[in-house]
Amino acid sequence: MSIRGIARRPLCSIIAAKGLGPTSRTPIWQTRFSVRRPWLLFTNPGLARGAKTKTVIKVNDLPQGVLPPLPPDPSDAVPAKNYPTVLQQHLNNVRKFSDCIVLTRIGDFYEMYFDQVDQYAHLVNLKKAKRATSLGDVAMAGFQHTQLDRYLKMFVQDLGKKVAISEQIRIPDDERIAKGGGMLYDRKVTRVVTVGTLIDENFMDPYENSYLLGVHLEGPLPQASTSTRSEAYERYSRTTKVGLSWVDLSNGEFFTQVSDLASLPSLVARVAPREIVLATSMEAAGHSELQTLLGEGGYSLHFHQLTKELRSVSEWSSMLEHPIPKAQHDEFTRQELSAGNLVLDYVQDKLRTAHIQLQPPIRRSGEEYMTIDKQSLRGLEIRSTLRDSAFQGSLLHAIRRTATKSGARLLSQRLVSPSMSLSVINNRLDLVQQLISHDVLREDVVALLRRTSDTLRLLQRFSIGRGDADDLLSLARTIEVMGELAQTLHEHTIEVQETNESVAADIGFLWDILNRLDLEGPNKVAKAIVTAIDEEGLNRQHTAEMESREEAEEMAEVVVSADATGTKGPRLARRASKTKAPPPPNTKDTSAEDIWIMRSSASTTLERAHGDLGKLLAAKRELAQRLRTQLRADSLTLKWSAQLGHFCHVKGKDAQGTLSALDGARSIGSTKSTRSFYLADWTQLGTRIEDSKLRIRAEEERVFGILRGEAIENLMILRRNGAVLDELDVACSSAIVAKERNLVRPILDDSTSHTIIGGRHPTVDVGLKEQGRLFTTNDCSVGGPEKIYLITGPNMGGKSTYLRQNALITILAQTGCFVPAEYAKLGIVDKMFSRVGSADNLYQDQSTFMVEMLETADILKQATPRSFVIMDEVGRGTTPEDGIAVGYACLHHLHHVNKSRTLFATHFHALADMTLDFDHLARYCTDVAEESDSSWTYVHKLRRGVNRKSHALKVARLAGMPEDAIAVAADVLLNVQGRLSQSSPDDLLSAQPMAAAAAAAG
Repeated sequence: MSIRGIARRPLCSIIAAKGLGPTSRTPIWQTRFSVRRPWLLFTNPGLARGAKTKTVIKVNDLPQGVLPPLPPDPSDAVPAKNYPTVLQQHLNNVRKFSDCIVLTRIGDFYEMYFDQVDQYAHLVNLKKAKRATSLGDVAMAGFQHTQLDRYLKMFVQDLGKKVAISEQIRIPDDERIAKGGGMLYDRKVTRVVTVGTLIDENFMDPYENSYLLGVHLEGPLPQASTSTRSEAYERYSRTTKVGLSWVDLSNGEFFTQVSDLASLPSLVARVAPREIVLATSMEAAGHSELQTLLGEGGYSLHFHQLTKELRSVSEWSSMLEHPIPKAQHDEFTRQELSAGNLVLDYVQDKLRTAHIQLQPPIRRSGEEYMTIDKQSLRGLEIRSTLRDSAFQGSLLHAIRRTATKSGARLLSQRLVSPSMSLSVINNRLDLVQQLISHDVLREDVVALLRRTSDTLRLLQRFSIGRGDADDLLSLARTIEVMGELAQTLHEHTIEVQETNESVAADIGFLWDILNRLDLEGPNKVAKAIVTAIDEEGLNRQHTAEMESREEAEEMAEVVVSADATGTKGPRLARRASKTKAPPPPNTKDTSAEDIWIMRSSASTTLERAHGDLGKLLAAKRELAQRLRTQLRADSLTLKWSAQLGHFCHVKGKDAQGTLSALDGARSIGSTKSTRSFYLADWTQLGTRIEDSKLRIRAEEERVFGILRGEAIENLMILRRNGAVLDELDVACSSAIVAKERNLVRPILDDSTSHTIIGGRHPTVDVGLKEQGRLFTTNDCSVGGPEKIYLITGPNMGGKSTYLRQNALITILAQTGCFVPAEYAKLGIVDKMFSRVGSADNLYQDQSTFMVEMLETADILKQATPRSFVIMDEVGRGTTPEDGIAVGYACLHHLHHVNKSRTLFATHFHALADMTLDFDHLARYCTDVAEESDSSWTYVHKLRRGVNRKSHALKVARLAGMPEDAIAVAADVLLNVQGRLSQSSPDDLLSAQPMAAAAAAAG
């Protein structure tokens, strides 16, 4: 029976005829499968044509209902479609690093694909393109690898994203052959870049540290909001320990500290981290709650799960330049250990393959440095201005004259962490005094410092296996400057001792600096670097690279212009080949690839390799000249290309000649004006030349690795020397500012007094001088019998300026700088508090008055007799009656409980009468001088007494308020003053604050 006949017979007859019923050994699914494909019935020998079989099936035994679906037919299977290997590798990395933007290196480009293109490409002005695959078009965008820093800045620093960089890693040939060929490269994420793990990126701020802060909280998060702070909440905040650890990967700094939850916002503000990492267990608290806990600084928060739990600081040694001494292990608290574990594990997770070496951790303590709370850092405008957060106009801007970037970072650190050690402060002041007194010394030191590089950041590049020949040369030059500085300081010290024996004991700090400079090992490193690296070759390499970049930029502009106009783009490959003209026939080959950065004398191997290459190049020139003679072709050149290998090339009329004069010459292409051909002699010689160049490159890499290793061996010494340079730079900066602005050396002691004669505001004084105006100086003798100054006066009369200038003078003095005054003698301050300015926090449901009261509450709870407090306009955000009550309560608490040195400015004149019985409170004021012709001027000079006029309408007129409105205000003011004079307002208002004060005292 034919197959066609079987197909026409009924299903039941086929089943009966072939014995395929359920009583047969053949399963029912195979029966259905065979019936649908009848030609398969004859593949079974038992069902061969001509075999007679008979099967009886009962009707009840036939399968009932719907038969199960047929299994898939292997013959119908379609090969699975997959993305190309590169895209699949990228997709795998996207899934693994789901919280990152993944950039994959493909050739000379970094590219992103799939959904991330739609999410992020337009944010950094990358054009979206498509890549065709068997699964459909895939969105893609990319940029040249030389532009990586530019786009990292936009992704990481501007947008606050994490970026996972997937590099192409060449697969070893033996491994690739074992897998049957395939891809030349594997693509693995070698680093995850975050804003706090930057190392040597070009967009980093060179004048500020880039800290990554780890915070470990001992216990559960408090649940109370700022609007319902109870005593239990406050007690919990004061007793809950918090561990902090922060690192700067760009220079290797590493710090730890333990504190309490209440002090956490101020500590975070002082560190000013770029990124904060917390344990994943804290993620459930919510971003808003954590920002409030950390001080609402808008910090970049990330969470991390520890990969392993470290039990001792000794286990940090793998990431340190040298282990922590065993005697210091027990000094680290449990909280510091947990915070350090968190931040170091996070760093290892993000850097992945990079091995970094940090300095041993320095333990910070609240007893070593003046505490400046976050409100004071902002209100006193120490690092940035209050209005627009600008650097210009800040205290740091006013006093920074550093010659180096690392010196600027040290000054910034000192300014937010003034010392409380008299010996440390006086040593700094002694150095500044010496540099002020000796102009030649100061100028020589500054000139030398300007020749140095950022030593700490240079060394950090080497410690992680980065850095190039330029970095080595910069390090060598800096080491040479260290030697010159040591010589300059030594000669000056000897000269001072010889000319004035009486001051010999007073210059011990200079000997200390000289003793800290260790130059023996670094000098050997510098000599080896200068001897080995060919600076001229390095300059030629830079020139070639610059020309290549300029050419690439020009080509890119041409392409963009063509795309904008809708015209066809030029053939850039042909243009690029034409721009590089071959060298003249009789000159030595010179190209960017043949530029050597090491001197041939750097090693015997390198010297021998250069000698071999010189002989081969001479042989090349001889061969070229011989071929020109044989062919009578002066245009003949010996070339190499990636497509053709080594070949000979002639052009012009020489291309019409014959190759018969050359044995073994084989033509590979010709045009009307050119001809190219192979010649065995040139192929063999060219191969030998390329091998010789490769040997030189390999030897240069080896020599470079040795030099870098020698630098790393001296890492600790060089870091200590770099720290000395930074201290000299900060001292020179202070001396320059002191000379320019007539600053004086402050006298510091352990008292709680505060005596300043002729004080000036550091930044306002500079601004007025630029306008050709003079600053009105003022005295301040707060402390001792007069612990509180109650200051009244008109608006714009200088009260706020007076408050802030005294706080800033105190900070400058304990930083180790000279101060703007005629005389200053200050007792050491442990905490600086400032309640100035006004701003609401609507996101946290806090009004202006609520913010003011929160800051005031912190001051009253934390200030000590050694603290310095300035408070401006407390209580102005509510009714006059309530404001007077709050103001009086603050004065009462500061006078009787805190006993701090306090400057308290107010427009509530009734407070002057209500505090007459405060023994340690003095009343001062500023004034307005009115002339007979109705003109007036501010009198910014502080005097004893009370000024009961605020002169608000004068300020309104200065601001440009319409005269009609001012007239209305004047009428209302007369009426109000008349009613108040009849009702004796001071007596009426005294009851409420007295009651509040009694309650507070009780």
